[in-house]
Amino acid sequence: MNYVSTRGGVAPVDFALAVRMGLGTDGGLLVPTTIPEVDAATLRAWSRLPFADLAMEVMTPFVGDAIPRDHLAGLIRRSYAGFSHPEVTPVVEVAGAHILELFHGPTAAFKDVALQLLGNLFEYLLQRDGGHINIVGATSGDTGSAAIAGVRGKARIEIFILHPQGRVSPIQERQMTTVLDANVHNVAVRGTFDDAQGIVKALFNDLAFKREYHLAAVNSINWARILAQTVYYFYAWGRVSGGDPERRLSFSVPTGNFGDVFAGYLAKRMGLPVARLIIATNRNDILARFVHSGVYAASDVHPTLSPAMDIQIASNFERYLYYLHGQDPAAVRSLLEGMQRTGRLSVDEALHQIVRADFDAEAVDDAATLAQIRETFEATGYILDPHTAVGVRAATGHPGCICLATAHPAKFNEAVTAAIGRAALPPPSLQGLMDKPTRCALLDAQVGAVKEHIRTTLAART
Repeated sequence: MNYVSTRGGVAPVDFALAVRMGLGTDGGLLVPTTIPEVDAATLRAWSRLPFADLAMEVMTPFVGDAIPRDHLAGLIRRSYAGFSHPEVTPVVEVAGAHILELFHGPTAAFKDVALQLLGNLFEYLLQRDGGHINIVGATSGDTGSAAIAGVRGKARIEIFILHPQGRVSPIQERQMTTVLDANVHNVAVRGTFDDAQGIVKALFNDLAFKREYHLAAVNSINWARILAQTVYYFYAWGRVSGGDPERRLSFSVPTGNFGDVFAGYLAKRMGLPVARLIIATNRNDILARFVHSGVYAASDVHPTLSPAMDIQIASNFERYLYYLHGQDPAAVRSLLEGMQRTGRLSVDEALHQIVRADFDAEAVDDAATLAQIRETFEATGYILDPHTAVGVRAATGHPGCICLATAHPAKFNEAVTAAIGRAALPPPSLQGLMDKPTRCALLDAQVGAVKEHIRTTLAART
């Protein structure tokens, strides 16, 4: 399997190089040259597999011969051995909905499913092929802590994580800044997540800087993250459908950067029987507006109770544009150049109808988020985190929908307490965080400031 860029400027590379490259050298996102198709017999067989075995089957066609099969199996087993639930991503039934719990990893968020694997992939490839990398990423909350947990203490790897000062939850901040391993470097930027993400993209687009400092990506621009997240769509479908290939199910996906719902879109293109993919957003509803209007137009970022979704420019949206336009990189480049000039892009009516066939979308405000947490708790005793509550609310009218639970509710106890009058009990991984020492740099949201910080930090580490 080879990978090319959504913008057409990268010669085909294998999976191993795609993982290390992260963002394409032309500024685009890497995508596979073909998408494997899964038939009915395979769906039935996969529906009975444990999570790690299923991950092996889903990933193998995308990895190709870049990693020997037995080595890949070992990486997958090691990545999920530390999850607190034996099913890794169990499905529970709550008030007629199916909740896909994705928060049983070391940082209690869905990002662990992909980033535990990505950390092990990086370590394996560096040991095998030599070299070292400096990971640079931006986080709206959960990516940073999950990425740090995936690579802390690993040889040949340094990690720099940018988060918007004061715009992540206190628990999320402490999950990052209390990790004092020498290879972990946290940076709070004075700005929004979009500011932080813009800085990271600028660093990767500075090809001289990227080459000199061996930059690598952990954000969902890295294809390995999309691939790992695709697995749990197949897993949840198998647990709910009983393996019946005629049983089409809907998924409601709390969505900010479009990576998680794009993983569902990939699963559907592979042949997973998906009825609807529901894009669930908060007040920052650029993706919902696009689904309803065909116009993708940025506006101000508004802080909400679901901060991981407080995003206007969704990185993985570019991958969807690539497939929407028939895998035409020239069309993608034209759209994005127009977006850079004007702050908006649009698709014609024919393409908009395809979008409407691919997705439903619903924006859920803070009041409705709190109401959903309260209603679910009063009816069942089950506590939703605010992001998951957005997904459950958006799934109204889709009975039997599988709702992705993206974080443990204890990570957002301010919202939980406001909704139900009590806090959620934290899992062991979150206990005692507020009493630990922290380390974090504070910088202006400027590319030059972050570049200089990376230079000086790495110089001190040599």
